[in-house]
Parts: sequence; C-alpha cells; structure tokens
Amino acid sequence: MNHRSPGLSFKKAIEGYQKYKVAEGLSPRTIEAYQHYFHQWLNHMGDMLIKDISTEHITDYLGWYRTTYVPIRFSNSTVPLSPKTIRNAWIAFRSLWRWLNEEFGYENVVAKVKPPKFHPTEIKPYTKEELECMLNSCKYTKVSETVFRKKFKMQRPSATRDTAILLCLLDTGMRASEICSLNVGDLDINTGKVTIKHGSEGGAKGGTGRTVFIGKKSRKYLWKYLNDREELRDTDPLFISQTNRPFTKDSLRILIKRIAKRADVKDAYTHKFRHTFAITYLRSGGDVFTLQKLLGYGSLDMVKHYARFAELDVEQAHRRASPVDNLHL
Repeated sequence: MNHRSPGLSFKKAIEGYQKYKVAEGLSPRTIEAYQHYFHQWLNHMGDMLIKDISTEHITDYLGWYRTTYVPIRFSNSTVPLSPKTIRNAWIAFRSLWRWLNEEFGYENVVAKVKPPKFHPTEIKPYTKEELECMLNSCKYTKVSETVFRKKFKMQRPSATRDTAILLCLLDTGMRASEICSLNVGDLDINTGKVTIKHGSEGGAKGGTGRTVFIGKKSRKYLWKYLNDREELRDTDPLFISQTNRPFTKDSLRILIKRIAKRADVKDAYTHKFRHTFAITYLRSGGDVFTLQKLLGYGSLDMVKHYARFAELDVEQAHRRASPVDNLHL
C-alpha cells in the first residue's frame, strides 16, 4: 500500500483511477460511464480534497443527483434520472473509494452509504406477432393510398440487409454495440459461428469477448446480403448503411424505430431483441449457465432476472394445460 497523500484532490484522484483501470483492462465504456458520474461531482461539489470528503458528502451528492439534477437529453425531456442510474453512480463511487483505500489508505466513506434501491423493470419481449410484422415491414414499404389507384406497397431496396439485422439480433442476443462492431471476418457463414471481440474493438462489455451462433434462416439472409456486396474483405464492416458507413448504435436505433413504425409495433428498441432472445432461449429448454455465456454476463444476476419471467410463463402455461385438470381425472 502506498503512503497516503493528504493533498490529493478529487480531480487528481479520478485521473489516477482512470489510468489504473485502463491498465487493469476495465471496459472503456464502463470507464467512460464512471468518469461521467465523477465529473458531475466536480460540477456540483467542486474539487475537494479526498481527506475532506465524508459519508455525508456522498449521501448529499446522491440526493442531489436523484432529485435536483436535470440531465441533458436530445429529446429535451425533464424526466428525472432512473433509480438504476442513481445506483450506477453509487457503484462508480464505491469502486473509486475502494481503490483509494487500497492504494492510499483513505477511509472508504462510500462503504457506509446504503446502496440506492433499484427494482429491475419488467421485461417485455417481442411477441411472435410483433416479430412477424417487423420482418414483413423490412421487405415492403407502408401501404400507400391514392385517389386514382388501388392501395399498394413496394419492395424496399434494403429489405435483405434489414431482415438479416433483425434475425441476427434475435438469434444471438447481441448488444447494439456488438452487432455494429462486427466485421465480415467475424462471421463463419458455413457454421453460423460469430466471434464478438472484447473491448472497444468488438463492443463487448466486461473486457472479454465470446462466441455466439446464428441459425439456418439467419445465415441464408446474411449470405444473400453479403453476396450483393462486391469485393468484400474480412476487415470490412458486416453491416453498412446506404451511404456505405458502418452502423452505429444511434443509426441502428433509428432503423429499428422506422421498421417498427411501419409495422405498427409499439415500444420497440434494439435491446428488446436481447430480452426476447434470452427469454425464448429459456422457454425452449436452454440452461442459465449457457445463456450467461452467450449473453456475455460476468454473473448470473441478470440471467436469473430473465429466468423469473420465463418461469412465470411456464407456471401460467401449466395452469392452462395441466394434463390432470384437463383430463378431469
């Protein structure tokens, strides 16, 4: 343990913490999120000396962050931060003070702060009907009506690509950052094996990559889509926009919203395909440990959350289809 530096400021501390975590291999996205919370502290509390920061300061900051802070959003929404965001801020400060305690011997003042309450929101996967409507809207434009002719719809030029994207999301449970980071060489079209790289290169969280798989129908659409692109190299992006640029999380989000709007599907977003994959996988007899690996989670916490919903569905289905009850034995 290093000697404690009585003059260490919060600003200097978070700079050192960032360098330490980069060297340790923490996910760049996690580091970026933590730094966001730390800079909110600087904006509100100022650059205090670490030795002067108490448990009360941490509690006051989290209270301000929960009730008074107004986040800057593209939509100009004034909705308060979610309980999950507040808990994530607490996790960031807990990590920082653990490091300060281990490296410099400072008292871990965050250890005395109770973690903010957070109840996971209900997970609602896409229904089969919603998925069918969205896949159909990948292929055709919305029905048009004119005065002088019958209703009609046209085939969309990006139909194959958009269908392949939706099927890949549903077949693998990939995050938006992961599917946007895929290159042509990450896919084995013959076996359906998809390699997700770790870190900023592959978009995977937690500093580790993984392997997922796609089925026959997904491979079929991917083959058709890639076959239409010329002179592909392994380093080329797997999915590109109409301007030949790699997809980003924002452009993928916009695509999903447009597809859902044409299909009249409400509450559609990219991560919902991940939820749908997980719950469908469990309903189909998959085990939680394999699902954990496929989703790239470091612990079983979120997988257990999916399992609770899957088990609820099984319970309700058994009530409707109980052999004993239905045979009136």
